[in-house]
Amino acid sequence: MPVVQLNDQVFKVVQQRASDAGYSSVDAYVSDFLVATDDENIDQCFTPQRLAHIDKADADINSGKGFTTEQAEKELALRREKWLQANPR
Repeated sequence: MPVVQLNDQVFKVVQQRASDAGYSSVDAYVSDFLVATDDENIDQCFTPQRLAHIDKADADINSGKGFTTEQAEKELALRREKWLQANPR
């Protein structure tokens, strides 16, 4: 049987998600997730935790917290410039 290797950090996240979703193992969770995920059916991607995160982000944005597109582009440009300076070609 083929084996997929995950780094420790990813495995811990997947292990927690499998446990939260009631799966008996990480293998069962990953198999079910991959088979069930296609372009038309992504419902399993929206776990209660992910929905809570989306709701919180929405509330933050609606209350004025967050970045405008302009602010995000400026921040990304600054980070890109710093990265290019630290990693010359």
